[in-house]
Formats: sequence, structure tokens, C-alpha cells
Amino acid sequence: MSPPTVSARPVARHGWGQAVAVVLSGLAVMVLVAALGLVAAGAAHLPDGAFPRVVAATLVAAVGGSVEVSGSAGVFAGTQGDLTGLPLSVTLVGALVLGTGFLRPLRHRAVASARELAGWAARIVVLWLAALTGLAFAARQDFAVEVGSGTLSEVTGLLDAAPRIGFTANVPLTVLFGLLWLAGVLLLALLMARGAPLPGRLLRRQESVRPAAHAMLEMILAYCVIWLVASLITIAVRGHAAEMFALILLGLPNLVWLSVTCGLGATWNGRVEGPFGLPAPHVLNRILRTPDVSELNLRSLTAYDGRMWWLVVVDAVLLLAVAFRMAVRSPARIRLRQHALHLAVALALTVLMMCLTGRVAARYGLSLLGISDLGGGLSGELFLSPRLWQAVGLGALWGLVAGFLGGLCARPVRRRGPVDVSGPG
Repeated sequence: MSPPTVSARPVARHGWGQAVAVVLSGLAVMVLVAALGLVAAGAAHLPDGAFPRVVAATLVAAVGGSVEVSGSAGVFAGTQGDLTGLPLSVTLVGALVLGTGFLRPLRHRAVASARELAGWAARIVVLWLAALTGLAFAARQDFAVEVGSGTLSEVTGLLDAAPRIGFTANVPLTVLFGLLWLAGVLLLALLMARGAPLPGRLLRRQESVRPAAHAMLEMILAYCVIWLVASLITIAVRGHAAEMFALILLGLPNLVWLSVTCGLGATWNGRVEGPFGLPAPHVLNRILRTPDVSELNLRSLTAYDGRMWWLVVVDAVLLLAVAFRMAVRSPARIRLRQHALHLAVALALTVLMMCLTGRVAARYGLSLLGISDLGGGLSGELFLSPRLWQAVGLGALWGLVAGFLGGLCARPVRRRGPVDVSGPG
């Protein structure tokens, strides 16, 4: 009898068919979340069949694309406006699905060459480029602005200056930023996934990068789950289901970013004026709707609602938990100061990402014959921006402390590799 033959497990191929599936699944889940959120927000009844174009604009904004607001109001009038902000619920689900799809054909592998990874990523990028271009061309629409009754309505009718406002995606900028967004998603997927293959040269580096990167992903997802549960409880207790579901499906991570950074002690500057309002808990609008620029931080939040001190507790508990898990996943030879440094860098970079993507700005104004905002109520401004380096510095400080304590708590746990016995340093 001949000896039995051992057959190696076939390596999953990742060609164009798999790339199409990855891109289509990512787009499908983003369209679904954006459409449901916009329906909850009341956008399903927009005139002129504009809903699909608004969905396209939401997807463009979610991947960092540029959507420009424009307006017209006849010969004697003018409108001006701009809008900046990311619907981060759409962004997050798209990143998770695309990152998972990118890694799926690479599972059961220990090592992959840089050429193989680049070729697989290039297929996804080419298809994503085509989809992004189509979305950018579809994301354009204009609407008539209701001016109500009274003097302003009579003047606009007399001068044939009924105001219209619309949006148009800037195609080159959308393609550029959308490709950068995808490249960042694929790179982060490789960094965060503990089982994803890397080129042999980079295998040594994964011990200091992957546990910390995965810890940050766990912290973000845990915070999102906490906010989701809190939002569902609010719906059950207080109602306002449509508003809350719109918030969940479009801007839940936006609130998570604010919660994390304010819990760390960071400050955001902002103001709400005119018809605008933040699609967020009432406390934020109350704090920011002032004549001057307001500060949104732990002090101002607790002055309005003392329960906001729980943000510090939640930050501390989650950071200690993910720091412990990071230390357990790291080789036993990693020292306490290295755990602290790894988590400090990871949290500082995470807070930087939150600050850059959590900014919100909106402005709209109408003028007739050079007189701004006749009748009042049509012009307005909203903005919310962080004190960037203060937030990043606080993130690094919290990361140092949490990383040290997490490594200390993980010492009794059995881990792989030789144990470091040189002391706490």
C-alpha cells in the first residue's frame, strides 16, 4: 500500500470576481444605512425625485468627498452657503465591510508578499474608483427654499427672486479623497486584524502595532454599542423614534467621538445660530446656541447635566479593559513601559482621527438688493471644531497610564514567549 498523501489547503484566489463582491457589498451596506437614515430624517418626500441623489451625496460625504452647496435667487438676490461634516455611521459600516472583505481571501495565511497584497488591493481600488466617479456625478440637485409669508415673500415674488439652494459633488476632489479613504481603510484592516498575513519583513513589527491597533478598534465598537443601547432606551422611554433612528443611522459615531474626547478632558469650540440645529442630544444645542463661541467640554456638560461625569468613568473602564486585552495578546517579553508607549501612541492617533473627522460646519445666507437676511430666520451658522493638540496630548497621557495599568494587570496571565522579569520598568 502506498502511504497516504497529505494535500495542502488550497490558497484562496482573490481575482476580479472577489474584488467586485467586496466593492458591491461595501456600497450596498453604505447605501442601505444612508437611505434608512435619510428616510428617518424625512428626506424621502423631497421634490423632483431627489432622494437617490441625496443618498449619493451622503455616500460621497461619508468617504471624505467634497459636496459644495450653491444657490441662486434671481438677478437682484444672492445666496451663499457651505456644508462640512461626515455622516460617520455610513463611514464606519462601509469601512468595516470593505476591510473585512479585503481580508477574507487572505485568511488561513501566515505570510503574503508585498506584491500579492498590492495586486489584491489594486483590484479593489480600480473598481472603487469607478463606483466613486459614478456617485460623484449623481450627487447633484437643487431645491426651492420656502420663505414663508409676509414682506420677504412679497419682495421675492415681485423681483422674481425665489431662492433656490442645491448641492454638487466636486468630482476630482471626491475621487482623490475617496481613494485616500479607501487606502486608509485597507491599511488599517491589515494593521488591526491579528490573523492577516504580512510580508515577512514586517512580521517583527506586528507585535508592537497590531495589539494596540486592535485595542482601539475594540474601544470604538464598544462605545458605539453603549451609545446604541442608550439611544434605544431613550426611544422606549421618551419616544421621538424617527429623530433618534436618523441620529443612529447617520451620526452615531459623531456622538461617540465627542463622548470619548470630552471624557478625556478635551474641549470643542462651537456655535449654533439661526435655523440650524445639531441632530444630537438637546444638551449640545443648549450649550452651543449662544451669541458667542461656546466651549463644549466636561465642565460645560456637567454644569447642564451632572450625569455627564459618567463620560470619564466610561472612558477609564473601557481604556483599562482594552489595555488589559492588548497586554494579554502581546508577547510576555514586552515590558510595562512598552505597553504604556504603544497604547499612548495608538490612543493619540485615534483621538487625532476623531478630531479631524468629527468637525461640523454649516452656513447659509440669503440677501436681497445687498441687504442680508430680510425677514430674519433664513441665515444661519453652525460649527463645531476641537482644540486639536490639547485633545491629542490628553489622549497620549491617558494611553500611557492605561497601558501601564493594563500591562500590570496582565502579568499574572499566562502568555506566549519568555516572561520579562526585569521589574516594572
